[in-house]
Amino acid sequence: MSEFISGNEQLPHGLMEFARGVTSGADARDLIREHRRVIDAVTPHQTMTVLDNLLREGFTVAETKAAVGKILNMFHMSLASYEWEKPGNGHFLHHLMLENREAEKRMETLRSLTKRFFHGKEEERTTIRQAMLDAVMTLEPYELHYIKKENILFPYIEKHFPQYGCIKVMWAFHDDFRHSIIRLREILSGPDWGSDDLNRELGRLFFTVVPVIFREEQILFPVVIRALPEESWDEMMTQANEAGWCYIPAPTTVIKQPTREDMGPELTDLVTGALSAEQLVLMLDALPVDITYVDEEDCVRYFSGEKHRLFPRSKAIIGRKVQNCHPPDSVDVVEKILEAFRNRKKDHADFWITMKGRFIHIRYFALYDAAGKYRGTIEVSQDVTEIRSLEGEKRLLDWE
Repeated sequence: MSEFISGNEQLPHGLMEFARGVTSGADARDLIREHRRVIDAVTPHQTMTVLDNLLREGFTVAETKAAVGKILNMFHMSLASYEWEKPGNGHFLHHLMLENREAEKRMETLRSLTKRFFHGKEEERTTIRQAMLDAVMTLEPYELHYIKKENILFPYIEKHFPQYGCIKVMWAFHDDFRHSIIRLREILSGPDWGSDDLNRELGRLFFTVVPVIFREEQILFPVVIRALPEESWDEMMTQANEAGWCYIPAPTTVIKQPTREDMGPELTDLVTGALSAEQLVLMLDALPVDITYVDEEDCVRYFSGEKHRLFPRSKAIIGRKVQNCHPPDSVDVVEKILEAFRNRKKDHADFWITMKGRFIHIRYFALYDAAGKYRGTIEVSQDVTEIRSLEGEKRLLDWE
């Protein structure tokens, strides 16, 4: 896997020049003529290295993302013909690919409806529009596929290859999917559904989902299945079962995880009391909030249990830089908050959003030790929908 983490010396001569030229806006036809030989023989490993190197050389995620379609179109024939040994039942990647097959079926249904809508009879449009909305809604669960990549697979890649970078570009395409689903739902369910807006957004969706599946199965998966240790896949599978699957039955493979009894009976001095690890877990998980702790090095060290969890988490993010736990377009905000906390310019930040009809309050608090040294940040999120509607007083127990 050295070709993934090394520089240009691992690439055929001219491959980086081609990618760099495309990203910089040079004439693609001239570049293709000049570098046709290496383009036609490119491998998944080399493709990931090329994209990674573009980011290391200073191209932004947005610039690389804008060029990746052109670059991979030129690499398509070579990548499509690349053969790799697919994993079997019980392997994390196998079940991700099963999700892809199901997503493809739903995309094909939407594609068929789209053709009927734009080329069929005018009087059938209202009926077809509702069918298209239903088809779009069947794609919403597919976000869970991307969530498992972002919160399980990507952290393992980062852990073993700290110089990674290109998966940020793939995450940005995940966000394109999310935006398209929201926008299509608005267009198809709203009173003003102009054909131009609908056609444009459907195109964005198709040119996101289908290419990302190809990039997973002909670039990312062939590389990481050889690069990551075998035990990592068992761990990922367990975490994926906890996160859940879209469209497919939950696999029956179960990997034994440490139990709370394994934590031992030792007590932790909490200044105002002493609790065992089990008691701490029980107490923290009972609080009606979603908590994440990030240390002074910006690494995630803890998140609360799933009972009150509002945002996806997996154990793979423990030790991960918090900046890598967010979509590329929100990293600047994360950095701004952490920098203000670290410099003691601010000690808290508040946000509130509406999510799936619920009102969510998100708060960040800086942590400082007795000497005033910055020791990290906690994120505390809470569903306050019912709390916002409280009025007057309630002093009596009304269980009966």
